[in-house]
Amino acid sequence: MQRVPVLDPRGVPVIGNDAHLPAVGAERLSAAALRQRFLAPPAWQVEFPGDGRLIDREPADASVLVPLVMRGGDLSVLLTQRTDHLHDHAGQISFPGGRAEPHDDDAIATALRETEEEVGLPRHHIEIIGQLPTYTTVTNFVVTPVVALIEPGFTVQPDPFEVAEVFEVPLAFLMNPTHHQRHAIDWSGGRREFYSMPWRPQPQAPDYFIWGATAAMLRNFYRFLSA
Repeated sequence: MQRVPVLDPRGVPVIGNDAHLPAVGAERLSAAALRQRFLAPPAWQVEFPGDGRLIDREPADASVLVPLVMRGGDLSVLLTQRTDHLHDHAGQISFPGGRAEPHDDDAIATALRETEEEVGLPRHHIEIIGQLPTYTTVTNFVVTPVVALIEPGFTVQPDPFEVAEVFEVPLAFLMNPTHHQRHAIDWSGGRREFYSMPWRPQPQAPDYFIWGATAAMLRNFYRFLSA
């Protein structure tokens, strides 16, 4: 079934949040704990394999890097704000990544190449620790999230054509379901629901509205870590 496009996600009503679910404990959010979790993953169920199709086209493989920057004893997630003129997912907040190319050896190679091209993050700062299940976007990209620990000390160099801004969000914030808002919109073909995780770094600052595929993959990450 094709989905109704969401042109203004902030305008879609919030029907609740998931404050009833436990946050992932700090003991599971350290670099060492994450390495161990991917080495010996628990039995768990992915919550969002995808969101249906918005457009009809052949599926295309893609990868994103889920970059967990080690800031002292805490981890933060590096995200990008896409520029407004892009053809797919313009203006949205996303992980660095993109479409697989024929010369990429695998999903990890795609994620590393795209991350270097988009934000200039050097590969020697990146430690791959695992992958999450694929997520199929409304534009029919089959996306592999590649999770990595990032050694600090790098300087980002965003590609101005693709990336409007690079910023970081504390992993603990994103792994707390109190901050997972559920939205729903009804239309003639059915009902579409999605999550958002608005992040406001300062009380008077505008928020970063994380939603759609990025929020869904973060929600799957939450399920993986809380299992």
